[in-house]
Amino acid sequence: MRIVFAGTPDFAATALARLDAAGFDIALVLTQPDRPAGRGLKLQASPVKTLALLRGWRVAQPRSLRLDGKYPDDAAAAQEELRSANADAMVVAAYGLILPQWVLDMPPLGCLNIHASLLPRWRGAAPIHRAIEAGDAETGVTIMQMDAGLDTGDMLLRESLAIGDDSTAALHDRLAEMGGRLVVDALRLAEAGGLKPQRQPAEGVTYAHKVEKHEAKIGWDQPAEAIVRRIRAFDPFPGASSELHGETVKLWAARSETGTLAQPPGTILAVTPAGIAVAARSSTVVVTELQRPGGKRLAVADFLRGFEVLPGQTFGR
Repeated sequence: MRIVFAGTPDFAATALARLDAAGFDIALVLTQPDRPAGRGLKLQASPVKTLALLRGWRVAQPRSLRLDGKYPDDAAAAQEELRSANADAMVVAAYGLILPQWVLDMPPLGCLNIHASLLPRWRGAAPIHRAIEAGDAETGVTIMQMDAGLDTGDMLLRESLAIGDDSTAALHDRLAEMGGRLVVDALRLAEAGGLKPQRQPAEGVTYAHKVEKHEAKIGWDQPAEAIVRRIRAFDPFPGASSELHGETVKLWAARSETGTLAQPPGTILAVTPAGIAVAARSSTVVVTELQRPGGKRLAVADFLRGFEVLPGQTFGR
């Protein structure tokens, strides 16, 4: 089976590698244009492009696929690339561009999307972050037949896993592996005519809005459990943060502890090499990994060697 693959970040590169290992013929790879990155802001290829060049696959990087949009020449060139690829199916994973109807209609088996949630819950841009932030007990991957809506297409395969205490970084890697495996299964079923699309339920639809940098600031007047979930959800981006001694300190790991509190939210209750206990609206947040501006992520014991923190001081003020 000949495949066009469209994707950009590491999540997508994992799936592309699995498709290659399974023996599918990768006829064309679509990915986002190179972006400035790092301190020098040098143009950097996406993880998907890096893998594609390593394997010697054709790569196209249109700025848009809309023939009537801002970059019609890019879209027209991509249209010719897709036609010449003569693919049976297109696999899409975190590509970053909207696929117009002409793209959806081109491959005989359609466009299959790897979506990191149990649809219809968490349609949209940040399903992993939002599932952790909301306190969901489980998430998973849905292989979906794409249509013109936002993650509204028929479900082809669906598998769940428990979230546990994962950060977004850890859960991302688990879901990427699951997505790669499931899309291989879906394509093999499609070849054999064994796929049975199911419409998404109308109930239970939620939207995972893009995570913005301004969300990083922790509000200590929230319940401790909610604060800990936000810290996990925002690792690695944008990184939960709070002000301390006039510096914006990143908070990378924490746990909640029960107990009745008399101190205002944000008050530091205790400082030990095992953690910094901070009052929340209910219970206590024990921060165990932090980072100063320009520094490295450090366990509390190491962080305290270069930054004095005392009971009675306050986060967020």
